Amino acid sequence: MATIRIYADENVDLAIVAGLRRRGVEAWSAVDAGNLGLSDEEQLSYATRERAVLFTQDIDLIVIARNWAGRGKPPERGDLRTPRPAEHW
Repeated sequence: MATIRIYADENVDLAIVAGLRRRGVEAWSAVDAGNLGLSDEEQLSYATRERAVLFTQDIDLIVIARNWAGRGKPPERGDLRTPRPAEHW
């Protein structure tokens, strides 16, 4: 069984990442990775290279991920899933 790796960008509270770790989840943050200030595309690229789920609360990044999936980018990616847009998005 594959384990889930979670990379949280800078829009996610560090307490959430700490809570995931306490529960045995392999989770790390943009702070841990030294990725503060990276663009949304760079955050997504990093998570893809690390074969991690990107945890974000950034609606703009979700739009970028949907565009990547529509273009088939990045080619080395696994299954890219994004939430269905909510009415208020």
